[in-house]
Amino acid sequence: MTRQAKLVVLGAGTAGLTALSEARRYTDDVLLINAGPYGTTCARVGCMPSKALLEVAHAYGRRDWLAESGIGGTQALEADLAAVMVHVRKLRDRFVAGPIDTAESLGERNIHGQPRFLDPTTLEVNGERIQAEKVIIATGTRPNLPEAWRALGDRVVTSDGVFELKAPGKRLGVVGLGPIGVELGQAFAQLGCEVHGFTRGSSLAGLSDPDVNASLIEVLERQMTVITDADVTLDQGDTGVLMQGGGREVEVDWVLASLGRRPNIEGLGLENLDVELDERGVPVFDASTLRIADLPIYITGDVSGLRPLMHEAADEGRIAAYHALHPDAECLRRRTPQAIVFTEPGAGHAGLTGAKLPQSGVVTGSADFSRQGRALMAGRNAGRLQLYADERDGRLLGAELVAPDAEHLLHLLAWSIQQEMTVDQILQMPFYHPTVEEGLRSALQAVRRELGKRRTQPDLPLCHEPAAWALG
Repeated sequence: MTRQAKLVVLGAGTAGLTALSEARRYTDDVLLINAGPYGTTCARVGCMPSKALLEVAHAYGRRDWLAESGIGGTQALEADLAAVMVHVRKLRDRFVAGPIDTAESLGERNIHGQPRFLDPTTLEVNGERIQAEKVIIATGTRPNLPEAWRALGDRVVTSDGVFELKAPGKRLGVVGLGPIGVELGQAFAQLGCEVHGFTRGSSLAGLSDPDVNASLIEVLERQMTVITDADVTLDQGDTGVLMQGGGREVEVDWVLASLGRRPNIEGLGLENLDVELDERGVPVFDASTLRIADLPIYITGDVSGLRPLMHEAADEGRIAAYHALHPDAECLRRRTPQAIVFTEPGAGHAGLTGAKLPQSGVVTGSADFSRQGRALMAGRNAGRLQLYADERDGRLLGAELVAPDAEHLLHLLAWSIQQEMTVDQILQMPFYHPTVEEGLRSALQAVRRELGKRRTQPDLPLCHEPAAWALG
């Protein structure tokens, strides 16, 4: 017997569940098929447990500043790593419960098993055939781990396993200093671990502006070892894992391998779709509609490789479901990209990064947060902000930064970029004193100077321009 469905969603991660939610606005004839664990990557092993760990680590990391500021007794504080990990898992389980409940609420419309395409509209799972009008592939990704390193057993973990550690050893090596590597590396360093971080390139945390990147390295090196431009080898040591790379050799208790992720596409039967595959083995698709060739199949979330972030996966889920059920609809515009790394200070970018800017026609302006007033008061005075603007009209194009409260600054910047605001328009916005946002104002003023513009009036809107707060 063959089951019929208007839409089948493969994968119960953020993209898949969001696609499911969007699709059910238009039809109840939707099936969810999931081969892996439920609960989403973000809630189980990604953004949520990592931030639970980071909040504890950053708070504990403030004890030296508190002592310098006149607060006694801080040296008596002690990090119990085993208890911290219990706390993290407790919060993690709370966040995982919601997505699991969503999948379970589907009843028989939620199928656990490995789906396989027999042809573009026919799937097989658990011996059952399903005829689907449309299919959305949202099968996610998993961490990369070199095969040779598996011989070291549980001394080498990925982000999928790190939060299951009961009592992590105090000597830690991190291979790969992208967003995950720097976040977790700094967190364990703040909690009292000896941390050695290695990365193959020279840039950290997805930053491409050399000055901003240098400011992050400077911050991290106060707490952990950072070795760039290093190809790392791992071997069994006398009491742990021997790490070699970049002219350094160190023995650690365990290693966090943070080497990116690979798409979960094995067993899907993609060879039966007769479509072009990219270098990752993923079908080539339209980046606007997420449709694969002229097939009734769409691909979304981390497996697509477009923007592997939770909020982007959710947006792609909406886009895939909307176009799957409205194939002739006008394409939906993507939001301004932003990426936030929750180190202390935070890091990230909004809009165009330095690496993606046009070769000409761009002016820059920066602010040094090591001297910024509010940051100085809080003992968080570190980092640098770099803004990029179009030299023709002063429109803000992008930003990279390392700064306290980076997550909030990057939202302000992304909103301004999406509204296509100019530097002058942003400078007319209110800036309270004393706040870290004043550092943003300094960078905007630096951009205006580089534009060669002189103010013709104070940075205030004109009276004839309506103010929403004053209406009515």
